[in-house]
Amino acid sequence: MFSQTKPTWFQRVRYVCGATLPDSMREWVLEDQTGPGATRRYLLRFLLPMIPVLSLFLLVPGPSWMGPSMMALLFIPLVYFTIALTYVYRRSRLVKHGLDPELARKSEQAREDAVRSDYERRHGR
Repeated sequence: MFSQTKPTWFQRVRYVCGATLPDSMREWVLEDQTGPGATRRYLLRFLLPMIPVLSLFLLVPGPSWMGPSMMALLFIPLVYFTIALTYVYRRSRLVKHGLDPELARKSEQAREDAVRSDYERRHGR
């Protein structure tokens, strides 16, 4: 039987909306959640779909500054909380796909290990 390792277009759309992919795509999910550009992809997935929705405020009658102000009033906290919850979201996606949630810290842990080994090399510990 053929086993897919990358999601189809339809599976990707479902994945972005929160669906779980088959077990054969665990490596792809791991790379998507922890690989290079994971934070950028996460932010784009959450923030871009909100722009058309918030653009409806531009249709509200009133001064020209009112629509963009109402958009900003909602978009700025959305950006703030989206960034703040990046780690929580990654962990939950990894758990949902049967992966170790500690893998969400992979890049941070590699950076910490490099700093520690550099410190130990310089100071002989």
